[in-house]
Parts: sequence; C-alpha cells; structure tokens
Amino acid sequence: MSIPSVRGFHSTPVDPTRVLEEIKRLVLERLAGLPGEFYPAIDVALGAIAVGGDGTHLPQLVYQSQSALWVLRQHHAAHVMRFRQRIAQGFDDFRLLHARDSVDVPLGLIDEGQIDFHLAGQALAASLDHRHSASLDMMGARLDILAGALGAEPSMNPLGPTRLAMAFVDTFEDEQIPELLRTLLFEHYARALESVLGELYDAANTVLARGGYGLPAAPDAPAAAGSSANAVQSVGAGRGAGPTPSGGNEAGAGGWGAGAEHYGSGQGGASIGGTGAPGHAGHGHGHGGSVPGQGGWGGGGAGSSGAENPTPAELSELRSMLHAWREGRRGAASAPMQGASPTESGGRRQLRLDELVNVASLMQAEPADVFARALAGSGSLAGAIREQLNTGSRRLGLDPEQISFSAEDEDAIDLVGLLFDALFASQQLQDRARRMYARLVLPYVKVALTDQQLFVSPTHPARRLFDAITEAVAGNAGNTPQERELLDRATSISQRVVAEYTEDLVIFETAHRELDALLQQQRRRIELQEERAAKATNGRERLNHAREQADTVLARRLSAPPLSPAIAEFLRGSWRHHLVQTWLRDGDDRERLVDAVSLGDALVAADRLAAEGRGAELADHLLALEPRIAECLASSGLDQTAAEHALALLVKGLVYPHTPRDLYPPPPREEQDDDDERSLWLDPRGAARATPAQVEELRALEAGSWLQISDLKGESLAAKIAWVSPLSDRRLLVNRRGLRVLVATVEELAVMAASGRLKVGCEPTPFEQAMQHVREQLDRAASAPAR
Repeated sequence: MSIPSVRGFHSTPVDPTRVLEEIKRLVLERLAGLPGEFYPAIDVALGAIAVGGDGTHLPQLVYQSQSALWVLRQHHAAHVMRFRQRIAQGFDDFRLLHARDSVDVPLGLIDEGQIDFHLAGQALAASLDHRHSASLDMMGARLDILAGALGAEPSMNPLGPTRLAMAFVDTFEDEQIPELLRTLLFEHYARALESVLGELYDAANTVLARGGYGLPAAPDAPAAAGSSANAVQSVGAGRGAGPTPSGGNEAGAGGWGAGAEHYGSGQGGASIGGTGAPGHAGHGHGHGGSVPGQGGWGGGGAGSSGAENPTPAELSELRSMLHAWREGRRGAASAPMQGASPTESGGRRQLRLDELVNVASLMQAEPADVFARALAGSGSLAGAIREQLNTGSRRLGLDPEQISFSAEDEDAIDLVGLLFDALFASQQLQDRARRMYARLVLPYVKVALTDQQLFVSPTHPARRLFDAITEAVAGNAGNTPQERELLDRATSISQRVVAEYTEDLVIFETAHRELDALLQQQRRRIELQEERAAKATNGRERLNHAREQADTVLARRLSAPPLSPAIAEFLRGSWRHHLVQTWLRDGDDRERLVDAVSLGDALVAADRLAAEGRGAELADHLLALEPRIAECLASSGLDQTAAEHALALLVKGLVYPHTPRDLYPPPPREEQDDDDERSLWLDPRGAARATPAQVEELRALEAGSWLQISDLKGESLAAKIAWVSPLSDRRLLVNRRGLRVLVATVEELAVMAASGRLKVGCEPTPFEQAMQHVREQLDRAASAPAR
C-alpha cells in the first residue's frame, strides 16, 4: 500500500492553529541552541583581543567582558529557556483574540544600562528587515489571513526580525553586559540569524501557502520556489535527514501531514504523503538518507546497524502500514474515540489540535495506573490512551459522541502506543520502570501530536531523554547504591516532565542534561566492568590453555612405558600442577618450562631404573633430582616438611623392583565454569549448519561490534563483542551493563546465526530499537492473510 503523492495546495485551509504550531516548531528547532552556541567563538575573540593588545580596548575592559561572558556561560541553560519562551510568547500573542498592539503596551522606564542593548536590537532588526523584505512582505500578508481565520486581529510577525531581536534583548535583561561583550554578542547573533533566516522564512511561507493561507510563490521566481521547497525539507526534517530527490515532493516537515506542503487537514480520511510510492524512497540523497529495509528503523535486515536515520519517506511508508494495520483492527472497536476514521465519523466534528493538546494536558497529571496495566500486558496501550482522552474530553465539556480524531492524531496515538509496547518487548525493564514509563505516556503523546520530528530526528530532545531514561533503568535491578541512585534520578526526572511539560521542549533538554551527567559515571563503570570481564576471561583462557598443554605432555608420559603407581600418581598430581603453573608464569618458550618437562622425563627414567633393579644408580639419580622435586612440590603449595614427606613416599614406591606397573589414562577433563552459560545459548544438537560466508562475516567483526542474540528459550538481548582471545580466537560477549553473557568461537556464533538466533548489528539507541520492533510488527500484520 502506498501513500498518494499530492503536489497541489489545500483548497480548504488547514486548521490555523496547527499551521501556526508547525511554524513555531520550525522556528524553535532552528534557533534552539541560541544564544549559547556562539559563546565559544566570543571567548576566542576576546582572547585574541587580549593577546593582540592593539590599544583599541583597555585590558581591564577586556577582562570585564571575559568575566561577564563567564557569568553568561554559567547561566546558559536559563538563557536558552528564556530565549525559547520569548520566541514562543510571540506566537501565543499572535493568536490572542485581541492581539496586543504597540500602543497597548504600558510605558515604563528602561534601566540606563539596557538602553544601548535595546538600541542595538533595533539596529539589528532594521538590518534584517531590509535584507529579507520580500519574504517578510509575503509572509505578512499570509499571516494576516491566518489571523483572520483565528479570529484575531493582525499583529506583529511572530518570527519577524523585530520579534527575534526583542527575544534576544529580553533574554539578557537581568545581566550586566559591558559594551565590548554586547557588541560581540550582537555580531554573532546577527551571523547566526543570517545562516538560517533565508531558508526559515522560505519554509514558513511554504507552510502557510500549502495550508491554504495565501497564494503560492509567483511563477516568475523559480529560484525562490526551489529555495522554499528545499528549506521545508532541511528545516522540517531535522538535522539528520537529507534532501529528497530532484523532482520529488518534500516530506517530513509538518505536524502529521508528512510534509509542510502536505499539512494534513484530516479531511477525506487519507493522509497525504510527500514522497510518492514507498518503493521509490530509497533514492534519497544526502546525509542520513537510507533505503527502506536497509537503514535506520525502516528496515529490519540482519545487517542493519541502525546508524543511518530514517528518512521522511520511510516515515510516510510506516504511516501507510499503520493505516492498513488500523483498518484491519477497526472492526473490533466501534467506540466514538477509538479509531473512527474521518470518513466514517458520521458527521462528528474533528478535534482541533489545541483542543486535543488541552485534553492531554488535563489528564497528564492524573494517576497513570491504566497505562501501567496496559504496559503489563492487560490491554492495548493505544486503546488506554484513547480512553483517557475520552475521559478528559468529557471533563472539558466535549461530548465524545460528537467528536473524533483526525487521521494524523490517530497516527500519533498509535505510534506512541506501539513505541512503548515495543520498548517493553525489547528491553529488560522492572516493575518500577513500568510505572515510570506509564507517567510519560501522555507527555510523549503531546509531543507526537505536534512534532513528527520525534520519529525522524535523533537529536530531538524528547527522544534523547527517552533513550537516557531507558539506559538508566533497563536491566537495572537496583542491587548497588549507584544503580539505586540512577533509578531514583530517572524517577524524579519523569515526575518533573509530567509536572512541567506544556509545549516547550526545554524541559526535555534540561532533564536530559541532568540525567546524562549521572549516566556518564555509569558508562565509565560499564567500561571498567567490561575490562574486568575481559581480564577475567583472559585469565580463564590462559589457565585452560595451560591445562590443555600440560595434559598433552602428561598423556605422552603415561602412555608408555608402564609406570609404577607412585610415579604415575606423582606425574598426574604434583608434576601436572607444576607444568600448569610454569606455563602460566613463563609461557611456551621459557627455559623453566623446558626444565619442568625434563623433570617428568627424569622421573620416568627413575622408574625404569627401579624396574631393572639398579638400586645404586637409582639412589644417585633421586639425590640429583631432589632439589627439582622439592621445587615442583613447593609450586603446589607444600612447605619443606610436606615436600620431604612426599619425596619419601615417592622413594618408598620405587624401592621394590617387582612393583606392578601399568599404563594410566590422563586425568579426566575438568568441568568448565562456563558450561551452564554455554548450555543456555548454544544448541548441543547442532541442528543448523553455518555457511562459510556467515563464518567469515563474523570473523571480520572487531571488538566493539554489536550483535542481537537470542537464547534457546527465545529471550533476546543486545550483546557487544568486548574482547577477542589471542589464544583460542573466541569472542567475549557482554550486555549493555558490561556483564559477561557468552564466550564462544566464531563457528559457534555462525551456527547461532544460521538458526536465526543471531543478527549482526544492533540499533544504537533504545528508541530506534523499539521503532524497529514496531516496523516488524506492522510488517507481520501487513503480510498476514486476510480472514
């Protein structure tokens, strides 16, 4: 099933709130890191001025600016949040029913130290306004139409130069900034804006035009039109997605319409895709592009490493599969808000985006027991989300019998539900983690409703927090103080997100930074755990190698000639242990090893002298061997007295020449300490047969490569090759906590691959791994025969 590609503009205007929210998202996404992004460059510039000493700036003024910059860097998080809030406030002011005009703002006094800052802001706004006058004029006309649709009066352009300059000035209203630092701040802010405003204004104009607010760009401006199309792709699809093929429609930029130019109104019951048939999605170019089935979570091939990001085309294809999956389940549910498609809504009004977000916000603070039960397997999480939204709509006075979801909102709810379900299927999560994720369900529903970049951009703040929380709690049983601290911090962060998240993603950024700082310590502990596991495994490998070598040497001495019991027992016991210790300590080519082996030969020769009744020669021979025999016994931990007693027993056994002599088998194989481990992962029947290609592929993997393996019970986990044995060429596999999972040869791993229990590569983040499970689930549903 493919999603139809539509190039035209909407004849019926899209919900103005949704369009305005999309433009707001574009602006916040591109300006998210300001003003902190250019602090390092300013620091370098101040350092150059201080070193240059050209006399233009007094040293004390440079020092004052450096000190003030240090203060600004300490307040970086607060400045980023305030800057984003000022930008967002411009959009909130725009959609007020009675927009504030400049004459409505009460007059007040400006601190004398801020006057120059305001004047610099006005100069910056004037410069940018002149430079982008054509785009701003077109946008102003379209925003006036949008304001009329909102029932508001025309107001200041929320992303115009004046508003951007005001936001920057207001960000530093509480700071004391010297003149030199102020000049550098505005210079770098102007450069940062110049690098993004052109394509940002083009993208905003395209979103407005595609939404039905104003006409498309004039035919005589093909360059501008192309710039707008590319801007929608680059701005909307996030930093990780590449441009679409030439001549293709852009995708992935807007809300849940799969593209800013295809901003879905939900009418007609069909989602509008931006890339044509999914089969052509693989021709995308640029960084992050991937062919469906080969990169990101769009594929599912055994060799997919997840390193490439999913393209908007893959997201469109996924949504097409989601629609087919939902249609297949629609017959089982007929509740008003549980899947009624727009075309089957029976005249019910579709909820506007702001209404649905308000409902979700109302229920966000409610106990999340219903979601916890769904995650425990007692029901569908997506169904539980709809039930909660149904309850919230009643509280707001909305009759569930008269309203329905749009197709885009249905997609967002289902994808979040499937995402959380897949997370619990792919990660080892405890009951405490289930309650934690249950609280986060509605915040992530709100993010998904307003921003599809959650599913496309790997740098999305909500996605990064999702991965960080999963890293903190997956496989964490709280057995150590450090693990309990991680669980407590992740719990408090999830509670803070629930309490503070409205529409601004800054709370996700702040929470991620806080948790990631603690995770850095955890990652270092995991590295140390891997090192300890590798050293322990190396020690076992060396011990087993020494035992095998010693047993080989011993077997040759026991096989011929026949030996007396005393000599055979000494060789099988003390001498074998001495050989093992010497091999461990000195290796294969050491003089001590040759001497240790020659002691065994000398004892065999002594037994032959005893058998032949050559007592005098035997006595001289044993006296010559006494120091070496004592050393051999000492390596077994015997003191001088015990060594003398053992030597006396040996001599006693050789006194009688007619003592019965026989051939002796080597000692039995010692049970390996990893036998239980191997019985869990390796099939002793060996039913599957690996191909040479599989063996060579696995042999080529280096330490640090990830695998997805399943044990004989079918439980799957991600494992990393932490170490390769130089002795046996076996691979040590550890889990994400750095704990040993399995040590196996390449051939044994290849047999696992042949039986379908091993895949090369693993999604680097829990989010991508969960999305891969979602894709596989929808694939299975799509390929299942219709009943």
